Formats: sequence, structure tokens, C-alpha cells
Amino acid sequence: MKKIGESHLVLTQFLGRIPGRITLKAILVILALSLAIVGAANLQGGGKPEQVQRKGVDVLIALDVSKSMLAQDLQPDRLTRAKQLIERLLDKLHNDRVGLVIFAGRAYLQVPLTIDYSSMRMMLQNARPDQVPTQGTVIGEAIDLAMKSFSQKERKFKSLIIISDGEDHDESAISKAKEASEAGVIIHTIGVGSAQGAPLYDEITHSAKLDEAGKPVISKLNEEELKSIADKGQGTYSLLLNGAESASRLAAAIDGMEGRSLGTVTYTDYSSYFQYFLFPALLLLLLESLIPGAASKRKWNTA
Repeated sequence: MKKIGESHLVLTQFLGRIPGRITLKAILVILALSLAIVGAANLQGGGKPEQVQRKGVDVLIALDVSKSMLAQDLQPDRLTRAKQLIERLLDKLHNDRVGLVIFAGRAYLQVPLTIDYSSMRMMLQNARPDQVPTQGTVIGEAIDLAMKSFSQKERKFKSLIIISDGEDHDESAISKAKEASEAGVIIHTIGVGSAQGAPLYDEITHSAKLDEAGKPVISKLNEEELKSIADKGQGTYSLLLNGAESASRLAAAIDGMEGRSLGTVTYTDYSSYFQYFLFPALLLLLLESLIPGAASKRKWNTA
């Protein structure tokens, strides 16, 4: 600049020059970034301990995995829709212990009562007809196994949910449901399928299964059986049409039960102060953007 002329005169020729402008913009950006980092750390304080009384019930879900549950009068099939219902129900339960019983010609306890919903979901996905070698549908045995799986010390806080197409080959199911109710277990049933039914197909050949007369085997929903079980079990019966609605009704029925005390949980409630750092950071960035940058070029008068 000295070669051009007097330095103080040359500086006045720079368009919109503000001494220290670049340094100021850099400082504003650095301050805004520092405040944003502190805000992202979410500083907290003023915590005070609070106690919450936890209550819940024991819920056993008995899922029919007989081959008739592969009928496709519900898409993609009855068993898949039943699993989706259970998944939605688990999303609505919180403090309750849950367990899983699968049954066909025999009943098996897959998940003992637990609050580990993740393991429940994992075992649920693996539930399929080939896990039960004996085929058929014996709801009475599923009720018996559920009764043995519940705590024997209490006569309440227990619920059994039976999900099936109701093609029961056990005439004792209704009487066993009454015995369970007398022991303090409320039984809800969910009907899966349709009254019109659907043909059953061989899993290997994919051809329709035939009866002794050579006609296709049609699996139909037996609502009367399931309604009778729910009635004797002092519970409710629902037809599985909309999984979300059925899950909501079941969750509401369970929430309406008297819950067993699960103890007191103590937690600390803190106040967050991130906003006191993020808002100034935004203001600094806004201010930095309002400071004009150096002109890229100047139009000289060549006249």
C-alpha cells in the first residue's frame, strides 16, 4: 500500500472497510459454537427425589399355533395377525409381568412371567406350528398350564388371554375356565379367523388338504366356544379385525384390574438449562450474519 501512496489515503479507498471486522465475525462464530456445545451437553440442576408406587398384574398370553392358524381368511394368515396383536399389546403394557404359552395338541410354556418384554418379543417371533409336535387344539390344557404358571400365593392380579380360532378338540375347556375364574384368574379370548373359514394347505406341497371324502378341509372360526370360555372366565371376547383396536381394548381391561404393588421406585427430577446457551448462540450467529463481508470487487470510474 505504501508503493501505491499514503497508507491512510489508500485504506479509505477500500469499499465498506471496517477495521477488525473479520476478527469480530470470527469471535462471534467461536462464541456461538462454544455456547452450542455447552447447550448440547444439557446441563441440569435443582434435582429433587420423588417416589412413585408401581402396580401391575400378571398377564399370560396363550397363543394357538395349530396348523389351522395358517388359514388365510385373514391376511397374510391367522397366526401372523395374532402375533401382530400381541406386539401391539406389549407396546401398551408397562409395569405388568407377561408370559407366553403356545398350544396345539399340547401346551408349552415358552416365556415364564417376566418384565423383559424384549425376550417376550423374540420368543413370540419364533412361535410356529412345528414347535408343537402334537397337532389339534386343546384350550383346556393351555388353561391348566397357565394356572400352574401363575403365582399360587395370590388369588387375584392375574389375567389369561387366549388367542385362537376356537377349533377346540377338548370339551373340558369351559369347565376349566370356570375353575380358573374361581381361583382369581380373569380370562379374555380373541377370535382369529372368519365364520366362512378358509381351506388349509400343506406346508410342503402347497396343495389343499383333503378330508376322507376327498373334499378340501375348511377351517372355520368357532366363536361360540371362545365366547363361552370368556363368559365363564369373567372376561371379554373380541373378534380380531383391527389389531390396534383389539390391543387397546385388552390393555384397557388389564389397566382396569386391581394391580399388585410392585414396590416404590425413587427417581430424581432435574431441570434442564440447555435453552440458556442455545438461544444466545443463535443470536450470536444471527448477529454475525448481519455484519457485511468485504466487497468482492469495486467498480472504478474509468471515464
